[in-house]
Amino acid sequence: MKISRFLLSVALLLTVVSVRPACSQSTPKPLRLAVIRTTHGHSGWILGRKGKDDVTLVGVYEPDKALAEQQAKRYNLPASLFYSDLNRMLDAVKPEAVVAFGSIYEHEAAVVACAPRGIHVMVEKPLATTVAQAENMKSLALKHKIHLLTNYETSWYPTTQKTYALVNDSAFVGKLRKVVVHDGHEGPKEIGVGKEFFDWLTDPVQNGGGALIDFGCYGANIMTYLMKGEQPISVTAVTQHFKPDIYPKVDDEATIIVTYPSSQCIIQASWNWPFGRKDMEVYGETGYVFALNSTAMRLRNKQIKTEVSRQTTLEETGVYQDPFSYFANVINGKIKVRSHDLYALDNNVTVVRILEAARTSATSGKAVAFPK
Repeated sequence: MKISRFLLSVALLLTVVSVRPACSQSTPKPLRLAVIRTTHGHSGWILGRKGKDDVTLVGVYEPDKALAEQQAKRYNLPASLFYSDLNRMLDAVKPEAVVAFGSIYEHEAAVVACAPRGIHVMVEKPLATTVAQAENMKSLALKHKIHLLTNYETSWYPTTQKTYALVNDSAFVGKLRKVVVHDGHEGPKEIGVGKEFFDWLTDPVQNGGGALIDFGCYGANIMTYLMKGEQPISVTAVTQHFKPDIYPKVDDEATIIVTYPSSQCIIQASWNWPFGRKDMEVYGETGYVFALNSTAMRLRNKQIKTEVSRQTTLEETGVYQDPFSYFANVINGKIKVRSHDLYALDNNVTVVRILEAARTSATSGKAVAFPK
């Protein structure tokens, strides 16, 4: 009977109150959204977005003429929507917000162009390639009072939100001690990314590194979220080239240890997994939570003799699976972003600081003290 009652309490605990705000009486006008570059393989998410009226696509900046023509044809978009000059597009179509789908290095230029015009920006993960870039972007965003968000696939996962609730909104796992994050896939070439994506993804300047940047950012982002923005004390990293013939300029394997006063995070970022994965193990003093993918979880604590498996859903958690809807609702005031939240600017500046420290550690072979 004790176990049954406890499992019932677990079920109730796992039903997280929805973070999706209630609908207002009036429906806001569609957000006027523009796209800056389309070389990221995920740009099709917005170029091909159909069936929703919260966002209106008003312009696309793509200076690569051949790529612009290809994208227009692929997504049945009018040629008049595309511009080869960024400032001309911003002044002509006057977007309220932009999403950046170019290289990580190019994110800073997008903010430099948009912030003084009062245009909100959302970039693909991570925020920037260097701390200097990230700090400049943050300074511009604060000065011009714009939202600057960073989008990660794992921000859409119900299991990410459930894990946060079990760590921070309950005593299920006790004091957090260790988080192990596994992210990556077989490799960009192996999974068949497009040439325009591959070219900058494997460039040490345009991407800032290889697997360390591409997938190390997920663990840094989630750990900063779980720790409610607490800063680490040191970062240690090892990178390797298992496939130098394919990726001669950047690492394809990285392990990062992020150390805190009372916990640690081990981030395993790889372009060498036999299958794509985004999963994590979270251990506390009295229990653990394994987030196996976007919906599947396994958990146990000292009051449960055997491990419990369960599925979680978008409806239970209120997680936004569409980042553009999330962006629109941040701008129209339906969502207030906390500083440690997954999309948040402060969280993602910390992510870049962790990644830069990891690069330095991998090069020097020493732990890097985290700057205060």
